[in-house]
Amino acid sequence: MSRKIERLVNLTIALLATKRYLTKNEIFRSVDGYEGSDEAKERMFERDKDDLRNLGVQIEVGTFDPVFEDEAGYRIKPEGYSLNLGDITGTQIALLSLAAEAWRGAALDEAAHRALNKLHSMGIDSDMDSLPVIAPRLFTAHDDFQVIAHAISKRKRISFVYLSQDLQGRLRSIQPYAIATKNAHWYISGLDVEKNELRTFRLDRVDGEIVADKEENSYDIPEAFDVFEHLNPEYLDQEAIIRVRKGKAHLLRNYSLTSQDDGDWDLITVNYADSTQLIDLVLWHGEDAIVEHPESLRREVISRLEKIVAIHG
Repeated sequence: MSRKIERLVNLTIALLATKRYLTKNEIFRSVDGYEGSDEAKERMFERDKDDLRNLGVQIEVGTFDPVFEDEAGYRIKPEGYSLNLGDITGTQIALLSLAAEAWRGAALDEAAHRALNKLHSMGIDSDMDSLPVIAPRLFTAHDDFQVIAHAISKRKRISFVYLSQDLQGRLRSIQPYAIATKNAHWYISGLDVEKNELRTFRLDRVDGEIVADKEENSYDIPEAFDVFEHLNPEYLDQEAIIRVRKGKAHLLRNYSLTSQDDGDWDLITVNYADSTQLIDLVLWHGEDAIVEHPESLRREVISRLEKIVAIHG
């Protein structure tokens, strides 16, 4: 990652995590990469703002107390942090997925934490859970994520053992078209070589290592291919209603189908197949997420909490 990109990532993290507007001086003191004279820092910051706005990231300008015309400050509200990707191909989705993985990783690296720690030392509250997309995730990508993305970019076949619903493993060989995530699961779509049909596979059902062929450019990806049209929802056959605190639990919100205002909370619905993974995600958010329905899932969460208390006291 270049120094400029690293600076942009850390600037975005600082502006997203802060609970108030940051002045330029506070930004220069907390975000690594702003160096040189005051004039040089100003020029760098103006270019960085333009770059982020060109990416669709909305930077809000405000003051602590408009009545006294305090120095202008900057922040990024989570609801204003979104990208309009438009029409993109399967190959582009794969590359964007890999870039997103690096982006999320950057939110956890030393420089990013250093920026937030500096803000805390300056008496400025910030919250990693306020980061909507680049917040720490429980569900990381499959261990072979980079192998898959590289195979897609180089047009290499891949092979792996795939578990059926009755947990029987079978060797599959596919020409991978794209990798994407939906409802807390990672999927890979491509042409099943044996069946000569387009298939989609859930990565958490891959047993063992994914192996890429040595031969490159062995197939073409159809131009009109859209991975999200092929993500199979058949496994997401259960629905949960979860109460999440306003402005919190962004990871859960990313998977919500509906959201209903309930005062200081929102009621969201989430489809899921694996209760263990959903419970892990709920527990990750602590007191900011409460399962309302189904009762069986609620009891599982309570049981897990009781075990944690029993172990740790």
